[in-house]
Amino acid sequence: VQLQAFGGGLVQAGGPLRVSCKASGSFYSINIMGWYRQAPGKQRELVAVITNGRSTNYADSPNYADSVKGRFAISRDNAENTVYLQMNSLKPEDTAVYYCYAEADTVVVGTKGYWGKGTQVTVSS
Repeated sequence: VQLQAFGGGLVQAGGPLRVSCKASGSFYSINIMGWYRQAPGKQRELVAVITNGRSTNYADSPNYADSVKGRFAISRDNAENTVYLQMNSLKPEDTAVYYCYAEADTVVVGTKGYWGKGTQVTVSS
């Protein structure tokens, strides 16, 4: 399973930005799609995930980090295997590398998590 992210970049504080991630490869189901982020010197943290109702790892869907609730919105297009993250009212502390994540069911390895390469989001003050 390959994850390709689109979007990211530099934006002023208070502005919007959208990132998207498309999954491709051999799988018969993607249970979870979402985004994590990692700022310099910090651990990777969950931003938002959305399930298709089959995963047992996330009870609520969509699931947001407290720091982004009310500002970010996650959605997915199941037909296109794509997840979108609309980020509004961005703050400098949202600056990080954003990583796409997907949990997929495949014939070969069963259920497994996959990571994209990451896309930089920089919010200037």
